[in-house]
Amino acid sequence: MRRLSALALLLVLPALRAEEGMWTFDNLPLKQLKEKYAFEPGKEWIDHVRLSTLTLGGCTGSFVSAEGLVLTNHHCTRGSIQRLSTKDRDLVKNGFVAMSRDQEIKIPGLTYRTLMAMENVTERLAKAVKPGLSEKDASLARAKELDAIKAELEKKSGLAYDVVNLYQGGETWMYGFKVFKDIRLVAAPEIAVGAFGGDYDNFTYPRHDLDFSMVRVYENDKPYRPSHHLTWSTEGLKNGDLTFVVGHPGRTSRLQTFAQMKYDRDLGIPAYLKGAERTRGILEEYGKRSPEHARQVQTLILGVNNGAKANEGSLMGLKDAAAMKRIEDAEKALKAAVAKNPKLAATTGQSWARVEQAIQMQKGYLKEAQHLGSARSTTLGQALALVRLADQLDLPVEKRLAEYRSEGGLKTLKTRLAGPAMGMMGQAPNPEQELHLFTRGLEDAAKELGAKHPFVVAALAGKKPEEAAKAALEGTKLSDPSVRKALLDGGKKAVAESGDPMIQLARKLEPILMGLRKKQDDVRAILEEHGARIAKARFAVYGKTLPPDATGTLRITYGPVATYPANGTLQQPFTTWAGLYDRHFGWGGNEAKAYNGEWMLPQRWLDRMGQLDLRTPLNFSHAVDTTGGNSGSPVVNRKGELVGLLFDGNIEGNAGRYYYDDKVNRSVSVDARAILESLVKIYDAPHLAAELTGK
Repeated sequence: MRRLSALALLLVLPALRAEEGMWTFDNLPLKQLKEKYAFEPGKEWIDHVRLSTLTLGGCTGSFVSAEGLVLTNHHCTRGSIQRLSTKDRDLVKNGFVAMSRDQEIKIPGLTYRTLMAMENVTERLAKAVKPGLSEKDASLARAKELDAIKAELEKKSGLAYDVVNLYQGGETWMYGFKVFKDIRLVAAPEIAVGAFGGDYDNFTYPRHDLDFSMVRVYENDKPYRPSHHLTWSTEGLKNGDLTFVVGHPGRTSRLQTFAQMKYDRDLGIPAYLKGAERTRGILEEYGKRSPEHARQVQTLILGVNNGAKANEGSLMGLKDAAAMKRIEDAEKALKAAVAKNPKLAATTGQSWARVEQAIQMQKGYLKEAQHLGSARSTTLGQALALVRLADQLDLPVEKRLAEYRSEGGLKTLKTRLAGPAMGMMGQAPNPEQELHLFTRGLEDAAKELGAKHPFVVAALAGKKPEEAAKAALEGTKLSDPSVRKALLDGGKKAVAESGDPMIQLARKLEPILMGLRKKQDDVRAILEEHGARIAKARFAVYGKTLPPDATGTLRITYGPVATYPANGTLQQPFTTWAGLYDRHFGWGGNEAKAYNGEWMLPQRWLDRMGQLDLRTPLNFSHAVDTTGGNSGSPVVNRKGELVGLLFDGNIEGNAGRYYYDDKVNRSVSVDARAILESLVKIYDAPHLAAELTGK
């Protein structure tokens, strides 16, 4: 397809900011790197950092030793650490270090994965969609072909494959992963240090967080020996040094249409924030019952606060009139380029209007999408999953929902349903907490949907919310994995004959939820089809000069250690141990306990302050383009050595979900030097420091 001339391209191409871009490994910006930084990584460097990196499911980690040691953030393993903790052994509060391999604690339910193979299946997929198909039929044809491709690749390689859509569906890839399921906790600091400053300091800079943890991957009950692991830098960073971040950024929406961004601004994000505020209140209400209750929900509240603060920043960005005008103008330029090309006009000219129609449909079920489901109950969530799985497996493969067609996907789902119960953010539920959350969830559904809504009628069955929740929870046996496994093995007949009250409730709710699912699938089909058409038109105009939106898939981004203007001054590129102690004492120390003790240091940090070199860099700011999911990403230098651990961004950069501003967008990372020094001088773990450095 003919592309625009160089002059025309300059007129319509959105300005790609200096360090903007979360680049896929098949399309790295090698030319830009060479021109600006006189550095061009070779295949060996690229493969090394890729194969050293893992996805943790919502976070990133990296192999940092030949014995399977993995480095990631404290907040990425905090839910697991919470599950391993008890009232008498609080690993979140007090931290943990395994002094030998036999002290490393197995973490049930975790799966880590490393990207081993990538295959572009765009052309094969295009051939499977015959001309003239409706949006829904085209979506079904693509799903069927993807199932076939996935099955072929998994059988051939033994890897677990994911479908990866890039450029809003303009390209489709299959990514193959090696899967690890035996993960053991090795080291983690106290939460007072790993989340120093709490929610107040979250998404701010300067920061003083030692946000790291270490786990070890095992295979066949022995430490796994990866083919690649990152070596620990002995030089350290300086202001202006080039850094690279390798990780799995969760999701950006920079290639959405202007109408989709307006929906997020006016409805989507406000609805999310309302739900987060309600969830926080419910958890805080539970935490007020006793110090032990507060301990149980501490990690959950931190997670809710983190998501809310990130979305608040995104909303601020969408309310920036000048930024939105730039986005609208860029879309108008692309529309004009499409209109001038007869072929593009025929395929894509109406796509923006179809997207707007889908958004109108989406508005109609927004409230239902928020409140139809498990009503905050982990047990009801399990029951719904068991009922739907049984129903779907009773259908021919081609008539199932997309996620129930792949053998690999079904195997993963069955393993999860037969394993330990996991509640909010991966935490194991307890009966009292479950009753509290379920009761409040049913109350919210009744209040927001109305007493006559079919979901509310079916869920309450004439009872008050607390009575309905108690009746279902007191009679259920689904907390027992063997009961769930028996239902899995027995299929639809076993589910239909089950007397378990949660299964019976789920069977009543499932037709209602499937009605919502149909509406969502109809909208999804339109957005996928026309998002892909717009993406292909964008390809025709720009080529691959623009990086794709983040989708949770492995990316690399780069930029220097850098300051930025804020609060009438310039922010320092590095913070230090001295700054950490200054924050502690500046808030009055442990005697003051200001603001729930968010800036109070553990006693051993005070006792050993004199052993630290207070000049050691703790955190640093760098101009790299990252987002949620990059947490735990390794930061490497030109040599591919580990120099830091990414854990956050600044609040000025939270609009980065929708657009990048190189003047203020900054990521915040833990300096590798601080991690090493803390292991030796605070945590008495020279054995781990030696494993990291090879000394």
